[in-house]
Amino acid sequence: MTIVTNQPTAGCEMRVEDDFVRLADPFRPEILAHCYRMLGSIHDAEDLVQETYLRAWRSYGGFEGRASLRTWLYRIATNACLSALEHRARRPLPVALGAPGTDPEGDLSAIPPEITWLQPFPDALLTSGSVGAVGAAGPVGADPASVVAARSGLRLALVAALQYLPPRQRAVLILRDVLGWRAAEAASLLDVTVAAVNSLLKRARARMAEVAPDAEQVAEPTAGRQRAILDRWARAFVEADIDTLMELLTADAIWEMPPQPMWFQGADTLRRLLSFRIGKHGRYRRLVPITANGQPAFAVYSSHSDGRLTAESLQVLTMRGDRIAKVTAFRTPSLVGVAGLPMEIDVESDMENDVENEA
Repeated sequence: MTIVTNQPTAGCEMRVEDDFVRLADPFRPEILAHCYRMLGSIHDAEDLVQETYLRAWRSYGGFEGRASLRTWLYRIATNACLSALEHRARRPLPVALGAPGTDPEGDLSAIPPEITWLQPFPDALLTSGSVGAVGAAGPVGADPASVVAARSGLRLALVAALQYLPPRQRAVLILRDVLGWRAAEAASLLDVTVAAVNSLLKRARARMAEVAPDAEQVAEPTAGRQRAILDRWARAFVEADIDTLMELLTADAIWEMPPQPMWFQGADTLRRLLSFRIGKHGRYRRLVPITANGQPAFAVYSSHSDGRLTAESLQVLTMRGDRIAKVTAFRTPSLVGVAGLPMEIDVESDMENDVENEA
């Protein structure tokens, strides 16, 4: 490993920079996922990853290898996240804010400007390297192990539950229960004692059991069966086939639409909601399947009079067996772009693709 002296030459600086990029970039997906778990925002997570890598690059010449480079990056990222969380409120989802709504045909509630909402994490970012770069070759030297580490502990319910924890408890729970670090490793990273880590973890687990006892208990269908369910869901949504949509939902299913604060639950209410909302937006839409937070998801496009389909929302689905138990429809069109998809689709070419797919 190249070490910068007190009076480095230009060539030495270039070798240090090359070494840093080659060795550190493979860890970028899991550092991005780690910052997202801590912050609940993909945009804030990307900012903190950039800050982490800038700090690490500036200090790399003095990195002596007492810990692994991966551990060193996690230390910088965790401390940056803890600093960022000092004056920030938790990011909720609508279901955490009160009782379900009873008037699905009514006007949408005013968007409360004081609430900063939890955001989804498009899985494509784990291989693209950064927000908006989906489809790129990926980080330099990205290895599958880093991507696997990044994918764990990203489910929407878990990240939402983490928001209830104070920042240091959140960090300890992620390090110990999501990433599987030993107590001594977590203590070293946070500059606290092992006893302090164990105490923080005990309190964090107790709080998680209160707010989300089933956050990670997911019973999903087989891949083939899930694909068939999702295909039916997309087709029924486009065709406004309310009967099929209701057949695919559990009897106690939840529908939420951040940044709208209201949410709805139950078969009767959701039938009224879907009948009113889908009919109001017209028949033709397109749902593009993706994955987000390790869960099935769709980018939703709606048609407009200008002859184009425009991005409307990002649906993240929570499965329970062969049914959909929750739909979180993030009504922030820019999130479709974050997932690396176009914000607009030409209707004519899109219809031609549909004909080809049905042929």
